[in-house]
Amino acid sequence: MFKLIKNVEIYNPRYIGKNDILICGEKIVKIAPNIDFPCDCIINKSGFIAIPGIIDQHIHISGGGGEGGFSTRTKEVGLSDLIKGGITTVVGLLGTDSITQSVERLLAKAKALKMEGISAYCLTGSYHYPSLTITGSVMKDIAFIEEIIGVKLALSDHREPHITSTELKKLASDVRIASMLGNKVGIITLHMGDDKKGLEMILSILKETSIPIHHFRPTHVTRCEKLFSDSLKFLSLGGYIDITVGKNYDELMTHLTCIDTSLYSHVTFSSDGNGSFSKYDKYGNIEKYGVQSCDGILKTIQYLVRKGYNLEECLPFGTSNVSSALNLTFKGYIDIGKDADILLLDDEYELDSVIAKGQILMSNKEIIVYGTYE
Repeated sequence: MFKLIKNVEIYNPRYIGKNDILICGEKIVKIAPNIDFPCDCIINKSGFIAIPGIIDQHIHISGGGGEGGFSTRTKEVGLSDLIKGGITTVVGLLGTDSITQSVERLLAKAKALKMEGISAYCLTGSYHYPSLTITGSVMKDIAFIEEIIGVKLALSDHREPHITSTELKKLASDVRIASMLGNKVGIITLHMGDDKKGLEMILSILKETSIPIHHFRPTHVTRCEKLFSDSLKFLSLGGYIDITVGKNYDELMTHLTCIDTSLYSHVTFSSDGNGSFSKYDKYGNIEKYGVQSCDGILKTIQYLVRKGYNLEECLPFGTSNVSSALNLTFKGYIDIGKDADILLLDDEYELDSVIAKGQILMSNKEIIVYGTYE
């Protein structure tokens, strides 16, 4: 029941020095130097760094892809894929394929991952509108189903459903009410393409209505110059923007320098893990496709630190910023009373150990807990 991590440099994500961490069950119960407590599991990691577990809010846990035909659908994510990426909390969602995929399958996968040892949530809907649901209602899905915290939609993309402003206002109102009734964050995760419309519809709705900005969550916002420009306006109004990471690190650094550092707390990273990435020619024909890795956030943080960014500055993009954005107040920090979601890194910032809700999933760079059929 008790576990004690000894002699680690803690970034909670703010640096708080070398301390011990006492875990009871799923929670952190004490942080202090030289904790003396009798327990069977003592993890002595002098010289290692402890950081919060990564929260990835955009992974195709039940599979994605399919844009190059049925043979290009991706498989379900394995628990070990998430562990290797340091992910202790995941939000699953659907993408282009709402025909061979379903919200029921997505929800079942989220429940399976919870049983296997990590925290898992999901979104109802997909790229398309009207939204796919389980209960027949986006409002009921969000309000009544524990794991569902919002809905997915595509905008400004050649695969978008061409939802009207009136329809999107109604959807946002439904999400707003459901979030209040279900005591959840209630988000519309907006897959953004590189269409010239950018975020114009969202910015217009914010002017025309009193719908709070935090219900709209644009992602892939660095996809093109117009979209990124609109996203900076959205960010300045108090919204959260999400950057897809895992490749093009130099481009990411350029984008980060364009963002006012005072607004960094409303910037999050996600990997789009286990989804297919695709490249199209000017006629809309697919030229290339592949599968996105689930370790994008961890690799990006490692890259930024090695390029001179402070770890305190990088970590929130994949930890505390995300927990605040999703209203998961018990996640994203190494602190007393929070979930014991902890990563241990060596002096080269490589992942050594993963603890999720107090359970050791990886130790000494070896995965020790696998998914049921892995």
